[in-house]
Amino acid sequence: MMKRLRRYLVAGILVWLPLGITYFLLRFLVGLMDRSLRLLPEGFRPEAWLGVAIPGLGVILTIIVVLLTGLLAANFVGRSIVGGWESLMERIPIVRSIYSAAKNFAEIVFSDTGSAFSKVLLVEYPRKGIYSLTFQTASDIGEIQGRTGEEVVCCFVPTTPNPTSGFIIILPKKDAIELDMEVDEAVKLIMSLGVVVPTWSKQQTAELPLKMPEE
Repeated sequence: MMKRLRRYLVAGILVWLPLGITYFLLRFLVGLMDRSLRLLPEGFRPEAWLGVAIPGLGVILTIIVVLLTGLLAANFVGRSIVGGWESLMERIPIVRSIYSAAKNFAEIVFSDTGSAFSKVLLVEYPRKGIYSLTFQTASDIGEIQGRTGEEVVCCFVPTTPNPTSGFIIILPKKDAIELDMEVDEAVKLIMSLGVVVPTWSKQQTAELPLKMPEE
């Protein structure tokens, strides 16, 4: 009886906990973006002419502001303004360190170019016979590749359950196994402590040294 009750309790937690976290996170983000309405004069705020505050309108305003900012930054005049702003940030102690780190991280994550975080690799680390999931961050490493005399890749080894922390390793490309797994699937696998395993077509096992375990 106790084991059955425990199983029901765990099943209930697994249903409600993700829903609760999702609800409160979305509520926080929507509330945060709704504060952008305070930038408008009181007479132009939606509640002034609707008579009631509608949650979520700040999200629309935030998207419009971001799009207009991107439109401005994409043209010649906008690039000059952004360049001047970045030059100012680079001259302020402490601020320049934070701004540069945030800018570099955003460029890596949101850029459509380059090989950063575009591949999921399997490498034997921390020793031979033990495999770790890594994300390829660079394949053209200049001096390191020249001094080693090998084609090497730079990989980010994430920690679990927080994949935003970790460390980098540089290894010969021939020692890395490229997986069909998508980056978001690998992140889910890491964050779930290996519980959420992405599906994979068994038809691909014919060319591999090992077969998938039979169900």
